[in-house]
Amino acid sequence: MSASSPVKCAPARRCAYNALRRVFEQGAYTDRAFQGEARNLDGRDRALAMRLAYGAIQRRGTLDHLIERLAGRPTDRLDGPVLAALRLGLYELLYTSGAPDHAVVADAVELAKTGSHGGHGLVNAVLRRAVREGGDTLLGSLRDDTPKHAAIAHSHPEWVARMWWEQLGPDQARALMVADNQPSEVALRVNTLRAEPAAGRESEAAAAAVVASELGAPTHSDPGIPEALVLDGPFDVYGSAQWKVGAIVAQSRAAMLVSRVFDPQPGERILDLCAAPGGKTTHMAALMQNTGEVVAVERDARRAAELRENVSRAHAEIVRVEVADATQPRAEHSTFDRVLVDPPCSGLGTLQARPDLRWRMTPERIPELARIQGAILRAGARAIRPGGVLTYSTCTISSEENELQVERFLKDESGFSLEDLTIERPAYTHPRLTGALLTLPHRDRTAGFFIARMRRVGR
Repeated sequence: MSASSPVKCAPARRCAYNALRRVFEQGAYTDRAFQGEARNLDGRDRALAMRLAYGAIQRRGTLDHLIERLAGRPTDRLDGPVLAALRLGLYELLYTSGAPDHAVVADAVELAKTGSHGGHGLVNAVLRRAVREGGDTLLGSLRDDTPKHAAIAHSHPEWVARMWWEQLGPDQARALMVADNQPSEVALRVNTLRAEPAAGRESEAAAAAVVASELGAPTHSDPGIPEALVLDGPFDVYGSAQWKVGAIVAQSRAAMLVSRVFDPQPGERILDLCAAPGGKTTHMAALMQNTGEVVAVERDARRAAELRENVSRAHAEIVRVEVADATQPRAEHSTFDRVLVDPPCSGLGTLQARPDLRWRMTPERIPELARIQGAILRAGARAIRPGGVLTYSTCTISSEENELQVERFLKDESGFSLEDLTIERPAYTHPRLTGALLTLPHRDRTAGFFIARMRRVGR
């Protein structure tokens, strides 16, 4: 896309514009599209370009509603270059500050000339009208008193707004959608297998303190997860020396909570189903002090290769990666002390970090995912020794994939009982399934995760 964009405008806007076109015209993922376009930007332009691209993609629903009102025509009748320029320009006018309005409009008009035939005139007219009406007036005209209105005002698919309205109630649903449009936390897990000191679980807080002092960036800790550091300012995680040697892992606190609740012990035999990219896998190995065995199963060979690379970087020596289908039963007599089922899901708890996901996921996909999750959960259950522990987690906020999935499993598998995790983590109590946990982005400032832990009480 960048080769066909010789227009003269701010580099950050050009980068964001090209990323938008890749996402909405070519189906690219936001992070990959942005990385491809931002290669030659300096730090300041890169930060601005990311804010513009990610924000315009997140806010597409609201932007398209206002574009149709201002332009007097449906967005599906607009050429791709024109629509991308309108989305980008209107997002910057409504949701950012600092740049003069005339510069935003001028650059959007220039960008719209790429591959279009006269559409730049429409971009000029629409954005100038938006400037005249003012952002407060345009955004102030939006209501959120019903799921349909809230979907427009907070830029979510209507089916997601309705689902959360029913499952969480109007106030929580609105708050969750508002949070989804804010920047996600950037959290790091300090890997005690590589960071110093590394003398066991009692050293996690000490290791985190050492790493925090070396990062050169402001952080704060989480008292419930001593190995967690939350960044309070910009930091190049993947370019840092700590990441390269495996001393830190980029991972949300909600994802870290899964391994903490799973509670693997040194010397145990663990099965991790759907393990890539390996954040939870390597966390388990650290909690086990590299003593015992973790069998990490991943069906996709490419993702399995990434998993092996991350395991190696983390120095997780007890992990053995296995390329296999997690829905298939294990070999007879192959039993484990604990099994983690972390299956493919709709990912609706991660919309802050994955701006295009809300526009990719469909309601029809949910039952399909639930069937796969159920098959993996049953396969994992059959690998548990008597008295062993089965933990089920997802990174979504969807009853069909979460509490209803566990309820179906417990109804069909009488040999398992649900343990009460709220005794350990009362702040994350699930509103409908007693004993399970649910993290919520607007309340807990981390990704939305569901966690349920079951113990095998029968043969």
